[in-house]
Amino acid sequence: MKSAGGLAGKGVVVTRPSAQAAGLAGAIESAGGKALVFPAIEIRDIEDPGPLYAVLDRLETFDMAVFISPNAVKKAFGLVRVRRASGWPGNLRVAAIGRGSRRELECHGIHRVLAPSPHADSEALLALPELEALAGRRVVIFRGEGGRELLGEAFAARGAKVEYAECYRRTRPQTDCAPLLAAWARNAVDAVTVSSGGGL
Repeated sequence: MKSAGGLAGKGVVVTRPSAQAAGLAGAIESAGGKALVFPAIEIRDIEDPGPLYAVLDRLETFDMAVFISPNAVKKAFGLVRVRRASGWPGNLRVAAIGRGSRRELECHGIHRVLAPSPHADSEALLALPELEALAGRRVVIFRGEGGRELLGEAFAARGAKVEYAECYRRTRPQTDCAPLLAAWARNAVDAVTVSSGGGL
């Protein structure tokens, strides 16, 4: 983000889910821009939580848990509190795609999270030396429904036994398009931010 005033007079569309849009919108406004919040996706609970419950009930059997997004952390830990009187296993290694997921994990008391920096994607996580030798390791990947297969396939190719724990789904929100279309018609949109393939 440019320094304060760097976006003076610029209209920037923020397509992140409603609950996650405030930070970016605030940064745009602080830089002198006009944030146009228009969520392109909505994060909702999965319709059948049974498979996720089954994974949470046997977390001790895994060597590593990987979190794809802050949403995955929020949804999973919301259920950990309900399903597990013993909480999160203390010896279960935790990895995350990026800083946002790591911060969310820290909010839930999980520290020493393995996460790439400065990049925040599956490729950057896979490049970490700690994840090169995974033969015989059991890895669970917490993600949204229908997420990318890259991590799981790469871990399996390195010898890991991989399971997915889908803990949320992305849907299209019921949003009134009129304000965005009106802004577009009067040339008040200078940029559109997109933070996920689903949002795009």
